[in-house]
Amino acid sequence: MELKLDFTGYVAMCSGGASGMGLLCGQKFAQSGAKVVLCDVNEEAAKAKAQEICDNGGEAIGLGVDVRKFSDIEKAVKTTVEKWGRIDYLINAAGGASSRIFSCKDAWYERDPAIIEWGLDVNLKGAVLFSRGVIGEMIKNKHGVIITFGSVTGEEGSAQCVDYAAAKSAMHGVTKGLAQIGAPHGVRACCVIPGPVLTRPAMANMKTALGRAAEPWELCDFIMYLCDDKQGGFITGSAHLIDGGRLLL
Repeated sequence: MELKLDFTGYVAMCSGGASGMGLLCGQKFAQSGAKVVLCDVNEEAAKAKAQEICDNGGEAIGLGVDVRKFSDIEKAVKTTVEKWGRIDYLINAAGGASSRIFSCKDAWYERDPAIIEWGLDVNLKGAVLFSRGVIGEMIKNKHGVIITFGSVTGEEGSAQCVDYAAAKSAMHGVTKGLAQIGAPHGVRACCVIPGPVLTRPAMANMKTALGRAAEPWELCDFIMYLCDDKQGGFITGSAHLIDGGRLLL
């Protein structure tokens, strides 16, 4: 059963918003009444997905944003504030294992450093810079929640993609720092650590104690719970493992 919450009057930004969990969270926010900003390096896709939300009765815009470039983030924040006056939620969903994105078959210690740098920049620097870009607006309005995405890979480690494991593990520290900054101003920060989620078919092959991967709505609903002031209003600075018991194996 999906969680029903009301985010009417609030504004949500999602990085990696043209696909995967960024898009799904954006759609869920829109269904719950929020105005949504889908930010993605693929501007055309972000705009197309935002139009789909509008066609279904929601309010959304799509913006081209490379999370590695603070100038792109600043522009997106300015556009959002000029249009809707505020930013209440940031879903830091942009990312992905560089070994998968670049179809790497080599040993990590022989890998092109440029690929490793991409992994660190998108998965770690991107979340830090985007959080830096929006938290001031949240503090100004004394309201906001920043969600960072860890990964069960950050808990397990990965010989095939050390940069991804390092970046996702670092989300613990990022979240705690943001929570410390935001707490006096009504701004919260939480880290969500998924195991396998069926945003990609290959995820079904990852073993869990429950014997399955998560349905995307299961993760989305939990994120909405954390963002909601009534349900998750006393939760900040914490990391939440949603892995179906993978780390039990």
